[in-house]
Amino acid sequence: MRVMLADDGVLFREGMARILADVGFTVAGQAGDGATLLDLVRADPPDVAVIDLRMPPGFAAEGIEAAAAIRGFAPRVGLMVLSQYVEVHHALRLMSDFDGGVGYLLKDRVSDLESFGADVRKVARGDTVIDPELVSRLVARRRERDPLQALTDRERAVLGAMAQGLSNVAVAGELHLAVKTVEAHVTSIFTKLGLMPDDREHRRVRAVLTFLRGGSAE
Repeated sequence: MRVMLADDGVLFREGMARILADVGFTVAGQAGDGATLLDLVRADPPDVAVIDLRMPPGFAAEGIEAAAAIRGFAPRVGLMVLSQYVEVHHALRLMSDFDGGVGYLLKDRVSDLESFGADVRKVARGDTVIDPELVSRLVARRRERDPLQALTDRERAVLGAMAQGLSNVAVAGELHLAVKTVEAHVTSIFTKLGLMPDDREHRRVRAVLTFLRGGSAE
């Protein structure tokens, strides 16, 4: 699996390249800013691009802008955005505006070789990966008339695991439940959140977005 990296920190970028190579990736290109990354991807699209959120010239949200540009001209490229800190509004933009194949992780996660490699592969396959710290912070946020209040503690745990990109089978393993039990909880979650079958929009994604937004189903 081929990967390209974008981070203005040379030492961090080289370390990340070595980590990914150690777990079986081919590092097909490296960049220190979004513009250079776009040129690399246009010339030879990888399976996934790992992109720093804040890069030159403004150190604002250049990583997400580069990700959006890549999704426009190379929609099959997975996009993993890394951040030094949890920045909820940027993470929500990724989850809301990008149709799968995206991830948001804190840079600290890179040091866990196997886990980071597995997360990059998930994004390359079209799955969504969300940093557990982000999930924890969003769980703590509550709004008045929160539809999530209708969920049981177990249903909240299942939805939290879904928000991390886990399948029903993986949720079952994570929470030590039978797969059929998880399926029943997922059905109950859809019902309580008012997510009826809709061919235009996947209910699982809508449920996760409701969870991430702190209960707003709009």
